[in-house]
Amino acid sequence: MKKREPVHIGSIISKTLKQFRGEGEEQLVTIWKIWDNVVGEYIAKHAQPEAFKGKILLVKVTDSSWVQQLQFEKKEIIAKLNHALRKNLIEEIKFKVGTVRDFHEERGNEILTDDE
Repeated sequence: MKKREPVHIGSIISKTLKQFRGEGEEQLVTIWKIWDNVVGEYIAKHAQPEAFKGKILLVKVTDSSWVQQLQFEKKEIIAKLNHALRKNLIEEIKFKVGTVRDFHEERGNEILTDDE
């Protein structure tokens, strides 16, 4: 039997996502990874990427005032995301009100718990 070279788990997950969920899911994962740095922590607490179809990114926001605010910043966010992704992946962002989890707070709690 031929020995196989070790493979990084990230590449396996990436291939599996692409195979079963399509390229949109893989691109959404990439967008999630850069989201906080691109939009800033304050906006990230109130808006999170939810889905990616074609060239449209769907973003959940905490309330209608964030929908209005981010509409004004939409072109800049698209430009920053595409720059960070190093390709013109996103042409449009649609905002909708929904539940946004505060991952920043959860991370802080996890850190406190681990130190105890």
